[in-house]
Amino acid sequence: MNIGVIGYSGDPEKEPIKALQNIIFELGKIISKNNWTLFSGGRDGVMELISKSVKEHGGKTVGILPWEINGNDYLDISIKTGLDFSMRSYVLVKSVDVIISIGGEIGTGIKILGAYANRKPVILLSGTGGWTDRIQKILIDGKYLDNRRLSEVYIVNDLNKLEELLKKLQEEYYD
Repeated sequence: MNIGVIGYSGDPEKEPIKALQNIIFELGKIISKNNWTLFSGGRDGVMELISKSVKEHGGKTVGILPWEINGNDYLDISIKTGLDFSMRSYVLVKSVDVIISIGGEIGTGIKILGAYANRKPVILLSGTGGWTDRIQKILIDGKYLDNRRLSEVYIVNDLNKLEELLKKLQEEYYD
């Protein structure tokens, strides 16, 4: 299964990213242990930390990069799209089976909406800030972004439950 992880960009040693390092590291272990492939925006911040963790635990990493930018040092495959940040987000969304959101600013919001519009399950890692937490307040019936109910948005605050959910989604949709 291809797992997209989205979230804050920026210096991993600065807040708000620094406070999320342990969560991101553990998520990388889960992705690797289950032989899932990580897809991210391939740059710094959450993208770099999750790529590093997946790589250190023997997993595979793919970065979907804007313009001709070089990716972080932990990518197995770097795809330089030639597209701006927003447009490259749709390449990422189309390439994955599920999106996991950790914090994030407007780029993360765009990917959440894009995934939903493309009927991809979105998992919000609650308590990580940014659009991941903001968007929870507008969900219809606590799990949809609009009345069409295209795909469920899941809110998870525990990594064990997140792993269980990913396995369930894999069985339901991708096996």
